[in-house]
Amino acid sequence: MNDAKTIVILGGGVGGVVTATTLRKKLPRRHQVIIVDRERDHLFAPSLLWLMTGQRSARKIRRPLDRLTKKGIEVTHGEIERIEPEARRVRLADRSPGDDRGSVRDLDADYLVVSLGAELTPETIPGLAEGGHNFYTLAGAESLKDALEDFNGGRIVVLTATPAYKCPAAPYEAAMLINDYCRKRGIGDRTQVDLYAAEPGPMGVTGPEVSAGVRQMVEDKGIAYHPEHQVAEVDARVRWITFDNGATADFDVLAYVPPHCAPRVVSESGLVDDSGWIPVDRNTLDTRFPGVYAIGDVTGIPLKMGKPLPMAGVFAEREAEVVAQNIARDITGKGEPASYDGFGECFVETGGGKAGFGRGNFYAEPTPQVKLYKANRRWHLGKVLFEKNWFRRWF
Repeated sequence: MNDAKTIVILGGGVGGVVTATTLRKKLPRRHQVIIVDRERDHLFAPSLLWLMTGQRSARKIRRPLDRLTKKGIEVTHGEIERIEPEARRVRLADRSPGDDRGSVRDLDADYLVVSLGAELTPETIPGLAEGGHNFYTLAGAESLKDALEDFNGGRIVVLTATPAYKCPAAPYEAAMLINDYCRKRGIGDRTQVDLYAAEPGPMGVTGPEVSAGVRQMVEDKGIAYHPEHQVAEVDARVRWITFDNGATADFDVLAYVPPHCAPRVVSESGLVDDSGWIPVDRNTLDTRFPGVYAIGDVTGIPLKMGKPLPMAGVFAEREAEVVAQNIARDITGKGEPASYDGFGECFVETGGGKAGFGRGNFYAEPTPQVKLYKANRRWHLGKVLFEKNWFRRWF
């Protein structure tokens, strides 16, 4: 009797790579582990902040996904055209470079893990894409790097387009790192950095104490912070921002975090609920479809306080380990069931070779219990080490 199972993992980001690699270690080789992504490379997104200020190159922060094949993982590149969760089937268009048509095939899975992240949609706000730099993408971070190199003074605006977005610390880190970059270039005295946020405060899900602490970090750098400013439109020609509350702002350089939504193929699959994201069991990451799991930014996990679990790589990594353990246990009958406990942490880069650090239990009730540690050089070195260990461990 052939008892070989096929596990298909959609997405080659943090969650997908950790799920595939962990499963491959836990399962006998007769079981097939497939990871699917349209991109050829895995990008370590936290390092985009360093790339935009010239501290990293693109080559340093990405690795070919095909390297996973040496571990016994099958890597498939192509565009996911349809997800059928009830049948655990995926329609995939395989396209070679320069081939617009390609071939279409179905992948049938015994277990399906959806780790496709959030789609970035700057085009939903008039003028945003044309007027600024989306530093959540490699191309946008590189174009921002070029703009900062050419910048010789004036006003830099960092903007969050909506209150909820992945990597909640990133725009605050970006503002502080840009401010530090200008100071090091000797143009700090003729540079003003402003941060306009759609949210009422930094990292609100972490609670008022941590939120106030991050705001203090930003303002201590001389960065003007403007909360509850929802961008309505950007006029790229005259470099002018209009907000829903009637406020306006001019800029010389605009760096932004765009709106997010679930990928179209996920929205059309029947996996999402009214929130626009995939509801899952917050401990096991099961969806309502047997044998189908969802992890990372594409999920919607409500917390007791009313806000969702933030979108962040640390959560995707921990969720991936839980899902991999439970799939492996279901197949082999070995080991104990795993449960995600809601713990997470993140570094907060402040510039000057320093970083803060926050960690805690996001599943705590009635509100998450998170502590913010003061910025110092040790935490910055910790983030550098984390980057190195990520590539060493998974690639």
